[in-house]
Amino acid sequence: MSAPEGGGSTSERLAPVTYLPGADPAEEPVRWAIPLASSPDAESSRDGASQVDDDEDDSSIDDAESALARRLRRSALSEREARTFLAQHGVEASVVEAVVDRFLSLGWLDDAVLAEQLLHAGTSRKGQGRRAIAQTLSQRGIARDTADAALAALPDDDEDRALEYARSKAHGLRSYDMDTAMRRLMGQLARRGYGGTVASQAARTALTEQRGGGGVRFR
Repeated sequence: MSAPEGGGSTSERLAPVTYLPGADPAEEPVRWAIPLASSPDAESSRDGASQVDDDEDDSSIDDAESALARRLRRSALSEREARTFLAQHGVEASVVEAVVDRFLSLGWLDDAVLAEQLLHAGTSRKGQGRRAIAQTLSQRGIARDTADAALAALPDDDEDRALEYARSKAHGLRSYDMDTAMRRLMGQLARRGYGGTVASQAARTALTEQRGGGGVRFR
């Protein structure tokens, strides 16, 4: 399997771009796209790719590449997740490294891009705070320095995002007394990575607004 080469229609060679969960198709897409298994170049030479020793079974490398490419067409993986996926499918360690190195060189595995997409999903779709997003990056196997670089680009607006989320949930708690509603809403905010002070302030503001206790709510 090889990367698409010049001289042909790219649209004939590439599978559709796969967006990560929560990514907005209007935004710049994930920059990897995996060649279709049926494309003319899918089983051609491996120019520029990392090679294992000559006595390695080439068919095992082909099988591993094909399996990982199929998996990546569904959703992106981190470098660590790709290694785990191959190992769980019984691929030998030397073949795992060869395949991962090749996919890294082609840009089909890119932890920095994955981190950006997970951050986008966490903030725009899930209403998560910085702490929850950092935990997600760690769970996905994103290296600390890569995760820190992505988080550094996140605006310091946890209070605003917490309040926005709290407002979206306050109406559903109108049947509870204030203390019960506060506990429930603060619990929801905590599960999304908002600390005690931020969660408490957001919950109290949203519930007070919802119950007509003053304040102007901007939509």
